[in-house]
Amino acid sequence: MRLWRRGCSKVLCAKLTLLAATILLVFYIRETMLSLEEAAVAQRPLHLEKAIHHLRKGMKLTKKQQGHMGHTSKWGNAEFYPDWEGIKARLAPKKFSLSWKILPQWGKGLSTAQQEEAWDLFLEFGYNVFLSNQLPYNRSIPDTRDIRCLLKTYPAQLPSLSVILIFMDEALSIIERAITSIINRTPPRLLKEIILVDDFSSHGELKARLDEKIKVYNQNYPVVLKLMRHKKRRGLAQARNTGLEAATADVVAILDAHIEVNVGWAEPILARIQEDHTVVVSPVFDNINFDTFELKKYKLAAYGFSWKLWCQYDRIPQAWIDLGDVTAPMRSPSIMGILAANRIFLEELGALDGGMLFYGGENVELSLRVWQCGGKIEILPCSRVGHLERHHKPYVMDPGILLRRNALRVAEIWMDKYKDMVYLAWNIPLQNSGIDYGDISSRKALREKLKCKTFDWYLKNIYPLLKPISNIVCYGRMKNSLDENVCLDRGPAPGDSPKMARCHEFRAQNIYYLLSGEFYVGELIAKEDIYERQYCLTDSGGKPTLELCSEAVKSRQHIYWDFQQGKSIKNRDTARCLEIRKDPSGPYRLVLENCTQQIWNIQHIGRTWATDSQ
Repeated sequence: MRLWRRGCSKVLCAKLTLLAATILLVFYIRETMLSLEEAAVAQRPLHLEKAIHHLRKGMKLTKKQQGHMGHTSKWGNAEFYPDWEGIKARLAPKKFSLSWKILPQWGKGLSTAQQEEAWDLFLEFGYNVFLSNQLPYNRSIPDTRDIRCLLKTYPAQLPSLSVILIFMDEALSIIERAITSIINRTPPRLLKEIILVDDFSSHGELKARLDEKIKVYNQNYPVVLKLMRHKKRRGLAQARNTGLEAATADVVAILDAHIEVNVGWAEPILARIQEDHTVVVSPVFDNINFDTFELKKYKLAAYGFSWKLWCQYDRIPQAWIDLGDVTAPMRSPSIMGILAANRIFLEELGALDGGMLFYGGENVELSLRVWQCGGKIEILPCSRVGHLERHHKPYVMDPGILLRRNALRVAEIWMDKYKDMVYLAWNIPLQNSGIDYGDISSRKALREKLKCKTFDWYLKNIYPLLKPISNIVCYGRMKNSLDENVCLDRGPAPGDSPKMARCHEFRAQNIYYLLSGEFYVGELIAKEDIYERQYCLTDSGGKPTLELCSEAVKSRQHIYWDFQQGKSIKNRDTARCLEIRKDPSGPYRLVLENCTQQIWNIQHIGRTWATDSQ
């Protein structure tokens, strides 16, 4: 009834705001799913995170327009728990799942009030907290190890272990389940302590209630639980350093708080680090579903990254396959984030780079430092850890901003002349980027002190799958002088029909022109199989198309173009130009025809490494 008392015009405004937010959510979900399907990589769905925040923003605006004052939730954070009255019922979880197929099991067996509570918790945390709060802390999960792992034996004497759990506004039931799994599945003689690091959480249940929980654990279990609290937000890397500084065991395992370790997880880690104190190891991740909390076994893969320094799963090295031992450690170019290492070695190596803000890229930074400065990274197939992957990150408006900033910091410290590839992948100008990646003088001094190898050595010896492209002439958004508000766009996938669309900053409008004449359109892949997955602008005889570069070369299609800034785009074989024409009652469309000297401009000018020094 409140809605009607506020007046019909305000109701209409509220409806339009909510409709716009939900349409935007659908758009971003679609883009994210396409991203995952195309790249087949493990990377954070930034578009979806933005969409959730846009949805929240729309909810807050709706509530403001209705004249309602926000209330403080039981977690003390009204922004993440908006009371948007009758509007909320229109996004009931069951209806949401039926419409967008995101949460297929949502709402089954729950009352309307429970559904609304579950949905609010989901928006706040990014996973099904309503279900988590009902699951036992000591629940059983499937043993996902290969049967041959069960036949392995380990030394009777192994190093001691400190487990560090990092969190910020995590659900308390998630943290308790992580602690319980570690206590239950780690031999008591090995587990010296569990260190919790709270990076300035705001939720009320993570204050006095968590303190009481830790007291109970310390009374009932021989392992020592320590809680370290930051008085301001310091980010993932610094939180891990706080835990590392408090650790006293021989080996530290640095984990997220939204995990459940599996049986026998610790022994392979401790035995391998005892054999070689310079190795940094990672368990194999399994996925805990954000909706159902079912554990899904993931196949073994190497951990790598793209030129944006986003995490990716890579193929298993042939050298490991040739060993014929599925229990053997597997060399990996990088870690995903969860790691274990000899505590003293990790400290001597410089711990985590505290200059990395929030999260993102810190795993790649550490990986490069380990490999280039005398260590090695391995994945242990017989150590398995379940990891709860959030549906969305609820605590940052646009994580892409910080990921980009952190990526540039890593590039400037560790990647020498190849740092340009990071700038290209993120569509950032090579000079005067305007991005402050912090003071890197101390980290460069550390590199000098440790006598670390070059990034060129790393590419050739550790990660040859990652391929630099040395002949990108120019890159970025491409515009025609007839209309500066629209840009060349990859278009909808599948189909990949290039089009002109209103300019934005998503990867669909990333254009790269090579000295050899190709136009790469869309994400810059730049891996060993680059031509297998990179799309090239093509004159196929009719309309302009996008073809997989490798297929276009095999079929002798026309993918080579002449272009200079401020001039036409002309195919070298057909002599036709890429131009735009405006339909009488529609948008601009791309055409290939006899050249009329239309002018094209691209956003950034690149440079080749042949004339560039390290």
